[in-house]
Amino acid sequence: MSELKFSNRILRRFTETVALELGADQFRVMVTLAKLPVEWAKPDTFNKMNSVESARAYAQLQSAMRSHFGRGARGVLLRVGARLWNHLLEDAALGGKAQAAVIKRLPLAARRKQTLELLAKFIGVASGDVTIHNLDLDLLLVDHTSPAADGQHSTAPICFITQGLIRESLYWATGASYDVEESACKAQGHHACEFKIATGK
Repeated sequence: MSELKFSNRILRRFTETVALELGADQFRVMVTLAKLPVEWAKPDTFNKMNSVESARAYAQLQSAMRSHFGRGARGVLLRVGARLWNHLLEDAALGGKAQAAVIKRLPLAARRKQTLELLAKFIGVASGDVTIHNLDLDLLLVDHTSPAADGQHSTAPICFITQGLIRESLYWATGASYDVEESACKAQGHHACEFKIATGK
């Protein structure tokens, strides 16, 4: 079994956001059809989970959504990821809020990498879980742990929540939309999930 870790606070926020996106009744139906614990339809349930249990639940819930919505799952999960960014900002500790305030005062071109560094701090449990790299004019976010893809198998990338988070964080920082592509995914057998952000021509 995987021993990856994930924040139960973010997991609770994720389930709250999914319940808002789908409606509480449809969320409950999806959880039931996926044969997941019925109490998972209540976000407060996740307050009691440890970080290893939270990582597994995060993967199982997203797997259930992909099965439930089929081709439509990508759009739903991208929207949930985008909404989740604002919750991460709201819930940030004082250091994170201060970093966010500093980012907003930087020149636009300097905000992109700094924003991704902030996102990496939010979603990583330990230092180095999520790293940011320069690719000439573009940027690369590498999620080395990626609990959403853990134990999953797919012929295509599946980390739409992270993709939505990246897009929305950059829009928050710069007011511009960026092309974000998951170029490698653990669910496909890669060692990490990699997201290429096109920032220049």
